[in-house]
Amino acid sequence: MSTKPTSKSEGVPDDSPGLDANGLRQCLRIAFGALLGFLVNELMNWNYGVFFTVFPMVLLGIVPMIKPPVIIQFLAGAVFNCLEVIVVMGLVYHMPVIMLGVVFVLFYKRFAVMAQGPKLFLFGAHGVLSTSIMYLFASYPRADVFDLMVSYLVACLLTVAIALLMFGLFPDVEPRRPTQPPAKPINQRRHEALMGAITTTATLAVFLTFDLRDALSAQASIILILFMLSYPGIRLSARNRLVGTLLGSAVALVMQLLLYSYSENLLLVSMLYWLGLMLFARAHVLGSGAASVGFAALTSLGIIFSQYLTPSQDAVYDTLYRLGAVSMALAIGFLFITGVHRLLNFFETTRSD
Repeated sequence: MSTKPTSKSEGVPDDSPGLDANGLRQCLRIAFGALLGFLVNELMNWNYGVFFTVFPMVLLGIVPMIKPPVIIQFLAGAVFNCLEVIVVMGLVYHMPVIMLGVVFVLFYKRFAVMAQGPKLFLFGAHGVLSTSIMYLFASYPRADVFDLMVSYLVACLLTVAIALLMFGLFPDVEPRRPTQPPAKPINQRRHEALMGAITTTATLAVFLTFDLRDALSAQASIILILFMLSYPGIRLSARNRLVGTLLGSAVALVMQLLLYSYSENLLLVSMLYWLGLMLFARAHVLGSGAASVGFAALTSLGIIFSQYLTPSQDAVYDTLYRLGAVSMALAIGFLFITGVHRLLNFFETTRSD
């Protein structure tokens, strides 16, 4: 079963002008599921709200069908990710070079699993994104690592519960036909795994070295474009993520200005947030190009609502800062990826087709 990001239901022509029945159901799952995660976090006032807000939209956005293997991958991966961060941060955090070497090997293993095909793609992708964020959070001087781990695990459990509820409320109308992409040659898989691991490790090193704590969106943006694995896919994803971030941030800014001093009114916030989620979920489900743009806009909207939606904060400054950080990160990150891609192509064993 494929767990890679899907843009529309199988069997629908690429030039379809609108949603089919399955596509509409997926939009509803994403919008209501992401809203539910946001509401639970707001009502419980838990720390690390980005986990509770973004994880549901990520799982519901990239998984067209929820089955036991998907749940096992997601939850087993969550436990493994926590254990990894605890061991690495506890044993080798004070030795940066050794730590980065260990982290590189772990990232490489995950990208190698992702490059093999869709069977364990979710396990690898979840691990790369989650551990990168947790390494950054755990590096904060006043960070409570135990609270971070508990919040992360609770968010993962809640995400699975939300996904099961959404698939129960909005099931597909027609069965989806699983797709199996053609097998890649070994040199292509090595190329993709090394490119992803080198870039992710370098990104983490930069963010830890320069203490870039307020640029979570920028770090996540670089990692998310790597999920396309191939260089042409990464190039397209980087462009679309930049456009999606611009759209998501602009819509979030308009919503914040409309709410103004009513940002503590959860009913009004929820109504506007759901409208934005539904708009970008539709863009994600429709078309191959719109999928990346819509998904980037979704995650941008979720991060802003989970971190910056308070009446005491400057909405314009926060949004512009985020746009600038993401734009710079994507530009520098893509240049770095291009260099790694060309370097790997010099060697026969890591040359991409």
